[in-house]
Amino acid sequence: MNTNYEISEELFDYLLVVNPDVLVTKDVTRIRQFVATELNDAGISAAPVHVALFRSAFPERFQDDFVAMLEEVARKQAGFAIYTSKIDAFKHADGNNSVFINVANPKPLIDLHRSVMQAFELKPQTFKPHILLARGLADGEVNKVLPLLVQQLFVRSFNCHCFSLLKRPAAGGKYERVKDFVFGDIEHMVGSLFNYAA
Repeated sequence: MNTNYEISEELFDYLLVVNPDVLVTKDVTRIRQFVATELNDAGISAAPVHVALFRSAFPERFQDDFVAMLEEVARKQAGFAIYTSKIDAFKHADGNNSVFINVANPKPLIDLHRSVMQAFELKPQTFKPHILLARGLADGEVNKVLPLLVQQLFVRSFNCHCFSLLKRPAAGGKYERVKDFVFGDIEHMVGSLFNYAA
C-alpha cells in the first residue's frame, strides 16, 4: 500500500496596508455611505479604509518569515505625510470598475512598495497608491456616481508611521490584523512627540 500523498495546506490571503487616521477614515466612510445609498448597495460602506501596499497568498507556516522580513523593511523606513486629492475611476480587464481617492504625493508610498517587493525578491510592479471607495461596479453604476464625486476634491492629509499586516483564509472571509509595523525612524518625523523628549 502506497502511503505517499501530499498534504494540502490551507492558504491565507495576506494584505499589507497603510491606515489613514481616524478623521480621514470617517470622511472616506461618509463618501462610501453616499455611494452605497446612490447604488443601493450597503456592502460598499462596510469595507475597511486603507491604502493597499502588497498582497500575497501562502501557507501560514511562512508567516513568521514574512513578519521578520517586514520588520526589517519597517526598521529602515522613515515616517512621511500622505496627501489625498481627487476622486477617480479605473476600468479593470474584466470590465468592472473601481472608484477611488487618488494619493496626491504617491512617491513615498511607491518607494515603500518597492522596498517591500525588494525584501521578497520580487520584480517591481506598477503601483498606484489609492484609497478604494467601491469596486466591481458596472459602467452604469460608475456613470451614476462619478459625476457627483469628481466635482469635489478630497483634500486631506495624514502622517504615515507604520503599516499593518492583515490575513484571512484564501477561500474568503474577513481580514484580521496580524501585526502593526512601526517605522524605525519615527522619532525624526515632523510633529512627533519624540522631538520633545527630555
